[in-house]
Amino acid sequence: MRVKKYTAPTMPEAMKHVRKELGDSAVILNSKEKNTKGFLGLFKKKNIEVVAAVDPSPMQQTKSNRVKEPNVNFQLDHQPSLNLKQPTQEPSSHDQDLIKEIKELRESLKDSSQNSNYYPKPIDSIAYNLKHLGIDQDTIQELMEPVLTEYYTNRKSQDTSAYWQIVKDQIFHKMESATQYEQDARSKHIFLFGPTGVGKTTTLAKLAADASINQGLDVGLITLDTFRIAAVDQLKTYAKILNLPVEVAYNHEDFLQAKEKFTDKEIVFVDTPGRNFREDRYIEEMKQFVEFEDHDELFCVLSLTSKEEDIDDIYSKFNGLSINQVILTKLDETSHLGSILNLWQQHQFKIAYLTTGQDVPDDIEPPSPQRMTDLIVGDQS
Repeated sequence: MRVKKYTAPTMPEAMKHVRKELGDSAVILNSKEKNTKGFLGLFKKKNIEVVAAVDPSPMQQTKSNRVKEPNVNFQLDHQPSLNLKQPTQEPSSHDQDLIKEIKELRESLKDSSQNSNYYPKPIDSIAYNLKHLGIDQDTIQELMEPVLTEYYTNRKSQDTSAYWQIVKDQIFHKMESATQYEQDARSKHIFLFGPTGVGKTTTLAKLAADASINQGLDVGLITLDTFRIAAVDQLKTYAKILNLPVEVAYNHEDFLQAKEKFTDKEIVFVDTPGRNFREDRYIEEMKQFVEFEDHDELFCVLSLTSKEEDIDDIYSKFNGLSINQVILTKLDETSHLGSILNLWQQHQFKIAYLTTGQDVPDDIEPPSPQRMTDLIVGDQS
């Protein structure tokens, strides 16, 4: 058996090399995607690595000079099992080459199953921890690029603290852009959107309390969430405690009348229905119901206790309303916050506020790059 490894940019190209050298009778034993490290870890390219084998013409053997063939058992998971028994005579050069090739194949397959990222040991430990924190593989690969550069230019140092700092610096830089939200001074109507259960009404009360108590602004409240009686009662309770006027709008005409009543207010917070965000017609209905003005502020409220796939879907749906800033809630109810970085990488939204509990108005804060970095990676050393 002749075993050989081929590397090419694509599988069809790799197969061309296999057929050219081994012929059409060649068998593919294993294939995998592999990144070339490039210079100092930079300019990596994705290649396909293929291990192929072909059984050449059998050797002519005589009864007096026959050597027992090595017993090679390729199992279904492509992990070869080699059982070399003591031959009656010294193996021929052909057999020695065969044994060598099979050993190399075994090591190749073993490495491919145990180390899929091909990172050096100290770098691999960081990548493993980032994955455990909920950061996806594409983002990890991006974060590892400058880390690998440092590794090879610093004589392959095993001290991971410097590498962790490089990771944190990158995340900090990303979060600088993510936290650059500034409210438009021309904005008067602030809308909060989001599905049921994300803490939309409580968050609206926190924002209203901060505007009224801490900023001294004249505030009004409007709720469109008439599908749930509890939501109306909840906002009315907050309004009574904060001594703020509240209007309930059941239709478009009610909403226009409520806006008219609050023309003298400096800022008006609007609570929207927490309905099934997966229904496309909901977004169109909201556009017709409200008729947004140019300087209206629209926030998407996202709960960090939701699955990352659901958060992504929620934001994508509500982004049809020209939302570009989010409020992240229930920060205190989850421990894995890598999804924040994954979602930001994809949508590039502004993070306006973080909320951590039910207390009004205390449990809300504007984010900072350092705060976000600490939330995403924690105290790694």
